[in-house]
Amino acid sequence: MFDEHGFRRDVELDEVALPALYHFVYCSRAADGVDEAEIGRIVESAQRNNLARGITGVLVFGSGVFFQWIEGPATEIQKLIASLHGDPRHYDIVSLSQSEEERERLYPDWDMERVDAEDIRLVLQDALEDAEDKNNVAALTRILEQLDSGQLSSLGRR
Repeated sequence: MFDEHGFRRDVELDEVALPALYHFVYCSRAADGVDEAEIGRIVESAQRNNLARGITGVLVFGSGVFFQWIEGPATEIQKLIASLHGDPRHYDIVSLSQSEEERERLYPDWDMERVDAEDIRLVLQDALEDAEDKNNVAALTRILEQLDSGQLSSLGRR
């Protein structure tokens, strides 16, 4: 049998090898025309595709900004990253974190879940404080400036 965390009860915890998981965390700005219906289609498509690829994660959308955490097998996450960079529904993609490590999934039951963000500013400000890459700093600064000026609404603007 398995316990609440999915580990076999007859196996000691230190004997269980954790899977190697790759994670990618990013934020980006929504392009013109990205509305609630489009966000729904993005989530539905991700749920269908991610299940077969072993990918889990969460998508936060607010004030015209996407924030996403995805995790899964390295090869599948790398393919997804490449497709994200070619997706015209968003731009100013800022990689906040990516690495591979042996650990449990943060979102084991979420093929992709959408979480609404009333104010995504705090998430972006924290990312800016931790950013080291000058391109990421510039993109995050642009996004925050547009949020502060009111240029970004609940829909993406480009």
